[in-house]
Amino acid sequence: MNLEDKINIVKDILKDKNIAIGFSGGADSTLITYLSSKVAKDTLAITIDNHIFPTGFVENAKRTCETFQVKHEIIDIDFYEEENLLSNSQKRCFTCRDMMYSTIEKIAREKGFDFICDGNNISDLVADRPGILITYEKGFETPFIKAKLTSKEIHEYLDEHNIPYSRSTTCLATRIPTNTRITDEKIKKIRYCEDYILDKTNCEIVKVRDLEENGIVEVDDVNEILKDNAFKQIDDELKCQGFDKVVLNLSQIDDNEYISIDYSDGLFSYQLPFTINLENTKMQLSEIDFESGEKIRSDKITIHASGLIEGDDLETYDAALDTFMEILPKLRRNI
Repeated sequence: MNLEDKINIVKDILKDKNIAIGFSGGADSTLITYLSSKVAKDTLAITIDNHIFPTGFVENAKRTCETFQVKHEIIDIDFYEEENLLSNSQKRCFTCRDMMYSTIEKIAREKGFDFICDGNNISDLVADRPGILITYEKGFETPFIKAKLTSKEIHEYLDEHNIPYSRSTTCLATRIPTNTRITDEKIKKIRYCEDYILDKTNCEIVKVRDLEENGIVEVDDVNEILKDNAFKQIDDELKCQGFDKVVLNLSQIDDNEYISIDYSDGLFSYQLPFTINLENTKMQLSEIDFESGEKIRSDKITIHASGLIEGDDLETYDAALDTFMEILPKLRRNI
């Protein structure tokens, strides 16, 4: 299935409906809002301002919605008042999405929007993002997952059609290791450092991970840090902000996520970066051919509690990949 066919699937899902969308202004939510603006009966974009997003997050969301001529609600939720988030446990992202999606659902219902969706795409399901469980729990629609669109394909479509979007919309709390308390001081420090690097370079994506004494810099173009002695200025400034050592991650940020499986002679395998809750996953499957304490099998697919997914009797790579993508939304992970 080509990209245009997948986009048409999304359009058919959205067509003539009253659509409410959780809107960040990033690639995924921008594209689904753009498509909704073209085919839906009415569109409402809902942005949550939780006070820990990058600089310009809300302003960018406003501009995009004005460009698409869709309704836009900005809801203020001060996460600094939420102890469950400030404690920064491994369930932080799950708790965060639960709060945001509960608010989005409430606003959408009050405004008369009965079809609520988000921009999750199929490649999100092979990443360590536990918040997807809230999407399932709330019953939010996921048109991109149904169309099997990857991040790479979404970026390709946006670029081909000159649709502007922000490449920096990830929560700044993700820069702080779990079980390390989130504070206003830390978030401001991270925001300042990232803004400084963005200002000094032509990078579009910058993340500064706060490991107490050490600051780890991640960017989408390492050469931008290395040229014209930019690294010396950045090193000096980040040390002035309190880091004893500034480290550059040589692995560049690549947000063009896609899915590639190991395939040979009718067999495929894929190791997910999380474990699977087999009991909850069984509830999503129409039939079970075999089960034990460590794995279940359903129609050519074996799902291991360890997160290993295996398939067999699949004649081509494309057939194997399609089968894998079909099973992904049915998996229920552990946190």
